[in-house]
Order: sequence, then C-alpha cells, then structure tokens
Amino acid sequence: MTGSAGLAAMAGAAATRGEAAAGPSSAATKPTFFKAVKWGMIQDGNTVADKFALCRDLGYDGMELESPVAASAANIRRASEATGMPVHGLVNMKHWEVRMSSPDPAVRDQAHEFMNQAIRDAHAFGGSSVLLVPGQVTGPDETHDDVWQRSIVEIRRVLPLASKLGVRVLIENVWNGFCETPDQLRDYLDEIDSPWVGAYFDIGNAWRFAPSQEWIRTLGTRIVKLDVKGWGVTAGFCKIGDGDIQWDEVRSALGEVRYAGWATAEVGGGDRDRLADIAARMNRVLDIAS
Repeated sequence: MTGSAGLAAMAGAAATRGEAAAGPSSAATKPTFFKAVKWGMIQDGNTVADKFALCRDLGYDGMELESPVAASAANIRRASEATGMPVHGLVNMKHWEVRMSSPDPAVRDQAHEFMNQAIRDAHAFGGSSVLLVPGQVTGPDETHDDVWQRSIVEIRRVLPLASKLGVRVLIENVWNGFCETPDQLRDYLDEIDSPWVGAYFDIGNAWRFAPSQEWIRTLGTRIVKLDVKGWGVTAGFCKIGDGDIQWDEVRSALGEVRYAGWATAEVGGGDRDRLADIAARMNRVLDIAS
C-alpha cells in the first residue's frame, strides 16, 4: 500500500473514530495498519530525500517527524512528494522538559507555545496529529491530580488552533506516573471531551501495567494511532516480537474496536539492515502482508 493511500485511509478512519461512541464493536474486523518509522530512527542516507526513499523501499508507508523540526521544511516537503511517503504526524519533543503540568505558570505558557508550534509544523507537512506527553508526576508540587487538572487546562488552550488546522492532539501512555491504568486514561480523555483529542496508544509501554489488549478494549475508539515496540517482564524493552506481549490478542482487540490507522515503530533505529528487520518484525506481529 502506498503512503498516500495510507494517509487518505487513516484520515477517514480517524474522522469516523472521532464521531463514534468509544468501546469495542460487536462486529470485529481485521485491523488495518499503515506502517511508519520515526525520523530519529533513520541513520542511513546522506540527505532528507535519501532517508525518505530508503524507508519507501523498505516497505514503510510513511514517517513521523519531531518538533522542533531539525531538517529543512522545504526539503522534507519535496522528499515526501517525490516518494509518496507522507509525514503522518509529529512528536512534541519538548513535552518532558517543558511540561504542561509544571507548577510554574511561566513554564506552562512555554509548553503551550511549543505545542502550538508543533501543531503548525504538523499542518505544514500534511500531518494529522501531534503526539503529546501531558505531564509527569514528580512530587508534592506535581501530583497525579495536578497533572490531570493542569494539563487539561493547557490542552484545551491549544484546541482552537488544532481544530482550525485539522490536527489532533494525541496523548501517549508512558512511564510518567500518570494514568497508569486503562480506566484512568479513558476517564482523562473523556473529561477533555473533544473530537480533537485522542490516544496515541503505545503497545509496549502499556504491558508493564496491564496486558495491552485490555487497554485496547477499554480505550476503544479513543485510540487514533499506535506506537509499536516489544517489552517483557525479564527482557524489558526489546525487539518487536520478543518479550511477553501477546500479539495475537492485541490484533484481536484492535479488530474488535475496528482499528484502521498508523502503526509507528518506536525502537532503537539504525542502518538499512536494522530498519529492514524492524519492518519485517512489524509485518509479522501485526500480520501485515509484505
């Protein structure tokens, strides 16, 4: 499947999920995946165009960039158009150090500006989302309740721009001490209560707290995009397909919620051979025809 076809299909699926009631569907289908790689993982290629062409040749459908964007915007747009490889979204790379949950209002204002810039960048590249970690539980000045309340205020501040530009704010489940159960993340998203906010579900990150398939069934159609990695109790983070994740159960749960969208590798990158191995592993665990 070409990257442009994947982007169009994903956009339609995302719009449907934004309108649908969240929860598993009684009519399960085989999930549809558009395979992507994160920009920082690509260590081969001397130019932006080389990196896009490499990923296309290895069977990826698109890629996810980082904001702030280090590469030339013009070069990225040219490479994307030349290869048919869309930029499906961006990761806000400032969200850990400049947090929406900070006890300092000045820092929260700065986080707001970084997020607005990421939304503008995503729109400029034709992306449909920005991945956001909404905060971190750090102590008495940044408790779970603080992260919940402060981040919701700040996320709502960026929604006018997000809705104007057609870019969704997607919350990733990470090891930040926040929303570490499926029910908590579901309730957090529901309190924000916006079609422009959803879940960027990390299959590997979730397993430490509960089987990934349980998260998927609880979050349902709130899930808009996926990060893919391996994890195990003894192995820790590991190669996709290694570790303890029950990939057949994950696929079944994604089928129940009728998932159709991007699945992006988030693992250690490398050269052509490493990226080819990652693509092959994604094909295997997600049952994608190569």
